[in-house]
Amino acid sequence: MQKEDIQWAVLGILILLVIAFVIKPMVTGQPVNLGLPKNSTTAGKNDTGISVTGTSPVTLRTTVPPRTTTTPKPTPMPTWNNVVQTIGYVNPATYGESLTEPIPNATIFNASQAAIRNTNMTTYATFSGKYSGATQVLKMPFPYWELWYTVQPVVTSLQESSKSSTGSYSSTLPTFSIQVIDANDPNRIVRTISPPGGIDPALWKSDTASDPRPWKEKFFEGGKSYYFIVNTHYLSSYTITIEVPSSYVGKY
Repeated sequence: MQKEDIQWAVLGILILLVIAFVIKPMVTGQPVNLGLPKNSTTAGKNDTGISVTGTSPVTLRTTVPPRTTTTPKPTPMPTWNNVVQTIGYVNPATYGESLTEPIPNATIFNASQAAIRNTNMTTYATFSGKYSGATQVLKMPFPYWELWYTVQPVVTSLQESSKSSTGSYSSTLPTFSIQVIDANDPNRIVRTISPPGGIDPALWKSDTASDPRPWKEKFFEGGKSYYFIVNTHYLSSYTITIEVPSSYVGKY
């Protein structure tokens, strides 16, 4: 075969390849078949409007279960039936307390709103005794309440009987204090209460009009539970009552 014939034959083969791999795909819109393995593709168009193909992305989905948690509702306190409650005593260790330890300072009370309350009061609860102790928990459904307390020294004329020949008084005097504790937060001392000016039975005996008993403490908080820690020294008795406005009866 002559060289010229070979050249024509090669040219003819190239023309056939151009038709098969370039012109035909452009006319039919089909991709060029090179005989290679096909991947999963996704058809689309580019900005020029010419059809293009690309590998489909793999999307991983995680199913999140719906939240089913609910907020528990607080148990409402029952309405008071207007019967005075008697508060009992418990072992102070129940609350992790030791009555041999000194009483820390308590929250200072702001009594600026005391005058707005009705003075007509009804007894809600009461407890009494002689020695130091810790009480049971008392539920307090009312938004305002008062603690009234009265103490009786061992000897009403203790100061006079302990007076020495030099005219001075003995340092052994009656003392009394109450800690009001938030039962839901035992670390919170709501207030520490003691008789203002101390217990001076000699003064009260000489002037009965100056007898301050019962002392009264006003609390502008409620809807909680409390217990009381009592510390006494040289007392023959004490009585504590919890008073609430009479207008509250039947409302809480």
